[in-house]
Amino acid sequence: MRMAQALDKGSIVAVVGSGAMGTGIAQVAAAAGYKVVLFDARPEAVKASITGICNMYGKLAEKGKMTDEEVQAASDRLNGASSLAELKDAAIVIEAIVESLDVKRTLFSDLEGIVHDDCILATNTSSISVTAIAAQLRLPQRLVGMHFFNPVPLMALVEVISGLATSGAVADTVYATATAWGKNPVHAKSTPGFIVNRVARPFYAEALRLLNEQAADAATLDAVMREAGGFRMGPFELMDLIGHDVNFSVTQSVFQAYFNDPRFTPSVLQQEMVNAGYFGRKSGRGFYDYAAGAVKEEPQTEAPQDRPDALALSMAQGVTGAVTAPLEERLVAAGFKVTHREALPGSGENEAPAFHCNGAALFLTDGRSATERAAANKHPDTVLYDLVLDYGSARRIALARADQCSDAAYNAVVGLLQAAGFAVTRLDDVPGMAVMRTVAMLANEAADAVNQGVCSAQAVDIAMQKGVNYPRGPLAWADSVGVDHVATVLSNLASTYGEDRYRVSPLMRRKVAASGTFHA
Repeated sequence: MRMAQALDKGSIVAVVGSGAMGTGIAQVAAAAGYKVVLFDARPEAVKASITGICNMYGKLAEKGKMTDEEVQAASDRLNGASSLAELKDAAIVIEAIVESLDVKRTLFSDLEGIVHDDCILATNTSSISVTAIAAQLRLPQRLVGMHFFNPVPLMALVEVISGLATSGAVADTVYATATAWGKNPVHAKSTPGFIVNRVARPFYAEALRLLNEQAADAATLDAVMREAGGFRMGPFELMDLIGHDVNFSVTQSVFQAYFNDPRFTPSVLQQEMVNAGYFGRKSGRGFYDYAAGAVKEEPQTEAPQDRPDALALSMAQGVTGAVTAPLEERLVAAGFKVTHREALPGSGENEAPAFHCNGAALFLTDGRSATERAAANKHPDTVLYDLVLDYGSARRIALARADQCSDAAYNAVVGLLQAAGFAVTRLDDVPGMAVMRTVAMLANEAADAVNQGVCSAQAVDIAMQKGVNYPRGPLAWADSVGVDHVATVLSNLASTYGEDRYRVSPLMRRKVAASGTFHA
């Protein structure tokens, strides 16, 4: 990585816009030791913003996170401006105003006539092309994206976005400055959605598809994603929090920006939510009812079943048990003695390992439905289990049973996993299930972003963990599951649905061919 120095602490950081984002940026910069000049077209908003920041510093002092001296010094570094002309000596101007290309272009054009030629111009845009914003400037090379995440003081990620004209030295200086402010910056190229808003699309899109295909209800799918997948929030509660009008608009924007690439196709189901005014928490109704006294929806959990007597593991020739090892360890810890047996008669040469109990064969999902897999294996009593972030500690696991599977065989699998301490959820037999399908698509989108030079593999994993609190970076997760298995899941989804949406990234195919990983 190119090395650069952060802006000197004697520098002036100007912030234009005193809304939530501008206020947060000003708070962070002043706390980091920089003199901050805050401007807004509404003078009263600037005053309220500075007062709010000083109050926040006071609360941080009460919690022992700042000393009284630090509070006073940071507060003294905050200044309001009544006109853009007062920003003339700034070393960097960070814009955090309305998401409008024309408005942003006008602002930066005005600033070019005020600030010095070595002043960096930064936009906090979350969706507009940095290249387009800079295109009409006299010195477009000094404009860079500096995309913070809300709330700015708490969210570590800053996407440093380079447009076609952005100077590498400018981007590096902003990266180093964000680091000096205690943030985790990542470099990215100006493309639709940048890193986070692009790579996160499958988290919502696959959930909406699963709900539309009646895999389970929203509360159940959310529970699986949280308690098995390790995500802080399930996709439906997160969409309700963001607002369906906002989430749907971002999805439409990315879809259109990529010239209707089917990978980003918006959901008709979410469009109906927007049409109905079911925006989520802010409207009182989304996938959940937020009215006073509304009954909380509980996830589906299978009734207790008897513990099976015996457990066996089969592996086809040449296949290792690495993919089943974490679950096997938990089952052994639960008191099961695992014996080994031959693979099913219909197993292919590379068939994944299977657990066997009371006639049931239990496989990790590979993107086919359990019903299709049962037919291929010539074993009706086939059950699939979903991906779990940590098989040793997860509270929940999801299953899907083949249409041919007997109740006795399925119940034996339920009893097996319940004996190991899992709450067991049954999903309808949809290809790829929930966590696996979502993670595979997240990893695929991340791989494409790397393949297209948007960012590095390290950057995309940092961005998704620090920007949207994913429990693991999508490419690191693919490495953990096995890149070849993730590619197989995607290929089987593409075969089932006949859609280009599930095409495997060329970079992922390359890693599979080289028996490699995304992180060496």
